[in-house]
Amino acid sequence: MKIRKANYSDTEGIAKVHVDSWRTTYKGIIPNNFLENLSYQKRNDLWVRNLSEENNYTFVAENYEGSIVGFISGGKRESNQVKNSGDLTSIYILEEYQGLGIGKKLLEPLFSQFKDLGYKTIFVEVLEDNKSRYFYEKFGAKLLKSENEKIAGSEFNLLTYEWDDIHSVSF
Repeated sequence: MKIRKANYSDTEGIAKVHVDSWRTTYKGIIPNNFLENLSYQKRNDLWVRNLSEENNYTFVAENYEGSIVGFISGGKRESNQVKNSGDLTSIYILEEYQGLGIGKKLLEPLFSQFKDLGYKTIFVEVLEDNKSRYFYEKFGAKLLKSENEKIAGSEFNLLTYEWDDIHSVSF
């Protein structure tokens, strides 16, 4: 498994992981018609924009054949007004590669980047029904708040977790 900084030639692979992971992660949580209508092209366009943003940090996981099987992205959301803080905005791994330690390997370079930027506190948002929230807890994130979020016409509990000192996170 190779972990590296993402580049523009990765947008198609990232988009595929993004859509396919949403379809498996949120199956039975988010309405099926919403998941079925996710578009690889729209996600590709999103990732072209994301990678062009100066304060976006994205890393990919490649399998031994060179295919992208996971990614992580972060930076500082415009809504984040907390000094010396950043946001883990997405981490997705294809279902068949989950549970192999790839998430941990993806966290390391992003948190290293955050440390280089002088960030101390990191936030991540996750739907309450998404079992990946336990991944964040495993690495020391604490539940900060819960609020309602509307997706595809349905209401969900959106949880915000916080690492209040990323220097204490051990991999």
